Amino acid sequence: MAVSDQLNNLSARAKQAETDVAAARAKAKAQLEADVKSAGESAQAGAAELRARVDADKGKVSAFWNDAQSRWNANLDEKRQRLEERRAERDLKNAEKGADRAESDATFAIDFAYAVIEEAEYEVLDAILARVYADELASGATSAR
Repeated sequence: MAVSDQLNNLSARAKQAETDVAAARAKAKAQLEADVKSAGESAQAGAAELRARVDADKGKVSAFWNDAQSRWNANLDEKRQRLEERRAERDLKNAEKGADRAESDATFAIDFAYAVIEEAEYEVLDAILARVYADELASGATSAR
């Protein structure tokens, strides 16, 4: 899949997330719980798929991205564990603190995603430039023969 197609898919996925979140405000608690569970399972499946792609492309992806992906997975595992512990709390004060923390985490996650999209744009443009450069060298090497 071309990187431009991947960016289009990313844009569509972000729009779907925006739509889903807007609709969530009108849902009952039981439906929200089901949506959260489904979103968590989808995120875990996506992370597993990414891990598999990174493992398959070990020599093709820079060490930076391999390391970033590993750290991301470890952080997500720890975050999900804390979420499960927080959900088990029934004390109002702790529940309010947990809700505040969850809202702050959501805000940070959006900011982080925005930064990652900007980095993705840079990486895509750099890849296109690298390909143009390689093609120029190839055509120069061919015409020099």
